[in-house]
Amino acid sequence: MGDDIRVELGSVALNGSSPKKVAYFYDSDIGNYAYVTGHPMKPHRIRLAHSLIMQYNLYQKMEIYRAKPATRGEMTQFHTDDYIDFLQKVTPDNMDSFMREQGKYNVGDDCPVFDGLFEFCGISAGGSMEGAARLNRQKCDIAINWAGGLHHAKKCEASGFCYVNDIVLGILELLRFKKRVLYIDIDVHHGDGVEEAFYTTDRVMTVSFHKYGEYFPGTGELRDTGIGQGKNYAVNFL
Repeated sequence: MGDDIRVELGSVALNGSSPKKVAYFYDSDIGNYAYVTGHPMKPHRIRLAHSLIMQYNLYQKMEIYRAKPATRGEMTQFHTDDYIDFLQKVTPDNMDSFMREQGKYNVGDDCPVFDGLFEFCGISAGGSMEGAARLNRQKCDIAINWAGGLHHAKKCEASGFCYVNDIVLGILELLRFKKRVLYIDIDVHHGDGVEEAFYTTDRVMTVSFHKYGEYFPGTGELRDTGIGQGKNYAVNFL
């Protein structure tokens, strides 16, 4: 299985006999974005994490890159054209004229319109896509993008603070060179957007460890294992 690759989010192990080459993606603009006042999703935390990485000299064990933001064309490798066009056009100043589209694309309370929404999505997705590309070219062994992990976003819908699914876009990049990808999600919330994207294929196995029941998003039962060629390639641990 030399062409397989494993993607682990939330945990990076540096054990082994040979040193691992780590590519760390950070865009200093990411901390300038804010959802809305009082919203629990706070991009400035990514800037704080970067400060810790620098202060603890962890950067000495990595190569730091500023990825090119993902373009509209790159985002539509997974998302629909009309959804991405909406994200690109809507702003706090004109959002009242997009009320119908906001309902259609689930943009509202949890996923509000804010200044720089599309640019924020571009930075998030660009880091994950470039990380995957460097893995494909064997330029690194581990790729880190703290601005990514927006696993709830659907093909034509925002969800759970997530608008563009950088993980799906990164996996699609990996699949250009790799036969299969193992995706492991250890967020307390079910990785529903990623699971849904690859639910019918055997090229991606999605494994999610999450809290279930009335906890958001309320999906990811043990019996949800994929369909068609994807049967048994979706695994959920509650």
